Amino acid sequence: MNRKATALDVAKLAGVSRSAVSLVLNGRGDGNVALESQQRIREAAAALNYSPNKIALSLRNQQSRVIGIVSDQVVTSPFDGNIIAGADAVARSHGFVTVVMDTEHDESRDEGAVETLLDRQVDGLMYVTVGLRPLNVPPNMARVPSILANCFDDRPDAGLPAVIPDEVRGGREAAEHVMALGHRDIAFLAGDSLTPAAPRRIEGYRDAFNAAGLPVNEDRVIQVGWDIDTGFHGAMKLLDGVEPSTRPTAILCANDRLAIGVVLACYRLGLNVPQDVSVMGYDDEFRVAKAMVPALTTMALPLREMGAAAMTALLAEVEATPNGKNDDGGSGAGADPAASAEPATSAETMVPCRLVVRESTGPVPSGR
Repeated sequence: MNRKATALDVAKLAGVSRSAVSLVLNGRGDGNVALESQQRIREAAAALNYSPNKIALSLRNQQSRVIGIVSDQVVTSPFDGNIIAGADAVARSHGFVTVVMDTEHDESRDEGAVETLLDRQVDGLMYVTVGLRPLNVPPNMARVPSILANCFDDRPDAGLPAVIPDEVRGGREAAEHVMALGHRDIAFLAGDSLTPAAPRRIEGYRDAFNAAGLPVNEDRVIQVGWDIDTGFHGAMKLLDGVEPSTRPTAILCANDRLAIGVVLACYRLGLNVPQDVSVMGYDDEFRVAKAMVPALTTMALPLREMGAAAMTALLAEVEATPNGKNDDGGSGAGADPAASAEPATSAETMVPCRLVVRESTGPVPSGR
């Protein structure tokens, strides 16, 4: 059986020292090894099919190259797995692997899940949630560099950094989209005030009216819930028995399921979408928004982008922290995680949602 190539074999073939091979193949060649020598080392490594021993490297650096991820329900949820996918892709590109634990919305398991991952010597931790919400941060997360994704620290001092969607901007851009189509009588069917996303999206809706110099009709803003049936009944209240000249010409919804309910109500009343009423969702829910008839115009949540941005920031902190551990018991990942992410405060980084225009929105009906 052929012997596996070693770093010394690469050094001999490239005509350089063993230490130069180590510097280049571990990503520290710039400034330490001449560019021509770096190229020879990479060519020699490729010719010998050599790669550094990850376990030995981890032992030398006192790092496990493992990032722990705790989620409330992301692993078992059909909706938000893209957050973890985005985080994992960034981790792998930097030579790290991820280990994920799901607490299934049982907050009593949070601290135990974190402790289990810490026992595995993870270099950093991320907490991910389904839906934007405040998080009672497990105190043992402070023992290594840590970050939150799609949730935020609910402590007054907001000690842990978070990467979250820019929900206010998303609500504003949704309203601006239908305004650009000529709509002025625009209703908003929201979820409920129990989750932070709904009031932030309503705030964005109001901002769009204020920026356009238009009054906000508060009777058009209705909090109904998050499901198809509540969207149906909310739309019936807005549209049933109402003269065409006084009904809203566009209905914005706080998620795609509400929008489905609105479309069903329109069909029940003999109204065409978007010819009579434009309908817009939020989330761009997989296998839902695009598959609807008509396909839903919506604001896509930046799930994968949030995961990638959070992991980028976390790895920057891990690599900047000696031995990957926080000697002072504190934590933070303050590096800029993505070009598209916009820092909001020292603790929160906002990632913009994306407008997806499909068939459920159109020009304002003639005469309106």
